[in-house]
Amino acid sequence: MKIKIVLALILLLVAAAGWFYYQMGNPLYKPSMVRDAFASAGVLLPPTPAGDDSTWLVEPGISLHYFQKGTGHDVLVVHGGPGYPFTEPIPALDPLTDRYRFSYYDQRGCGRSTKPVDRFSSSNFYKNLITLNKQLGLQAQIADIERIRLITGQDKLTIMGHSFGALIVAMYAAEFPDRVHALILNAPADVLLFPVADGGIFARIHDRLPERFRADYAQFQSQYLNFKDIFTKSEKDLQRLNAQFAGYYLTAVGTLSDPAAAMDWNLAGQPGWMVQAMYLAMGKRHDYREALKSVTAPVLVLHGAEDMQPESASRAYAELFPNAEFHTVPNAGHQSFEQNPEIFAELTTSFLDKHAK
Repeated sequence: MKIKIVLALILLLVAAAGWFYYQMGNPLYKPSMVRDAFASAGVLLPPTPAGDDSTWLVEPGISLHYFQKGTGHDVLVVHGGPGYPFTEPIPALDPLTDRYRFSYYDQRGCGRSTKPVDRFSSSNFYKNLITLNKQLGLQAQIADIERIRLITGQDKLTIMGHSFGALIVAMYAAEFPDRVHALILNAPADVLLFPVADGGIFARIHDRLPERFRADYAQFQSQYLNFKDIFTKSEKDLQRLNAQFAGYYLTAVGTLSDPAAAMDWNLAGQPGWMVQAMYLAMGKRHDYREALKSVTAPVLVLHGAEDMQPESASRAYAELFPNAEFHTVPNAGHQSFEQNPEIFAELTTSFLDKHAK
């Protein structure tokens, strides 16, 4: 009898472990989570007063740094990365600043905004996971856009998002389609569906790296994507890891000649927990595509013709939104606003002048 009880307990523990592993693979963020939270508890209402001329206070203890350029119709600019804010206005948008005011902000957990997590004292993985997701996960970033709308008193937002920021913008629009006036998605991140068929950005970096760096990159990748001991790390530990990843990425696209050069950067300016919170929020598998079909606002999707990310990834967004147009920007990679500012400005100006006024 005792043996049977012990075996039953072992089977129960194995089943529980299997369920836990499966759940950890599922996304923590699912479309409608933010909207449902707002409807049920009003948790998106920002404090009063909600900041000053350089910060938006979106939650008690959470301030987002922002700056603006221009005058006229408001356009919110959402940076990519995750975790790499704009430190100055985009020069390509200067010709538009006589009729548009562009607001740039640092997302929570990076740049000059509040970094609410340093390290975890608990050894409870699940508890830490929930805390991290609440503080810095995808739903927190989406919720902040709605809080910004409320703070700035806008009925509907015109939003421009780059790379991972474009994903955040797209999911915000899916959560609050009636709060969106128009969207510009520049090189939207290839993570609507996960896992990605070709291995995604991590595999693309490997394929584009010079041969001499590939073995080190493979070793780094096994460490970088191993979340087993993630909660033993600190913000500084993760800033170092994220800087290493940035070094490999920039070497793959030809900006750096050696990934090690990234370690000479000021690590205090690198994102830490925010990046890993995004990975964990999306899980090992998710499909966010269906949610975009509810957005009827006009959408412009731009893709640099020489981007390491395939054109099909950007086109997928345009094909899902009911009212979208798609354009490639020639002679440009992932930052088309820098690499071909004239064409980027031309396409952006045409879209905004048609839809944002």
